[in-house]
Amino acid sequence: MVSQGRCNFNLKTCYLKIRFKMMVHVELFGIPRSRAGCARVSIETSNDEVRLGDVILDLGARYPALAEECFHGNRLRDGYVANLQGDRFVTESDTTLHSGDCLLIMSADSGG
Repeated sequence: MVSQGRCNFNLKTCYLKIRFKMMVHVELFGIPRSRAGCARVSIETSNDEVRLGDVILDLGARYPALAEECFHGNRLRDGYVANLQGDRFVTESDTTLHSGDCLLIMSADSGG
């Protein structure tokens, strides 16, 4: 016990729980951009881990027209692809994403 004037502090019970927020940035191209009506979305969560399927569900809840055209539940419909960090294409809804990741969602025929 630490005593300071009239205040007593029990050091054993003095804990501070810090939760960091995780942010994933999503860029939409082609039909997904048209259906969402925007080019970029940031998704913030306090979960320790987020997966591609979680991001798809979140986007679908925010943009129903995007979900109807491009998603099937927590998966991308055929004809749509996701690219992670500009390095690799991902399709599995259980793909783990990390804070600060950039996810591109586009129709498979986008690009040049």
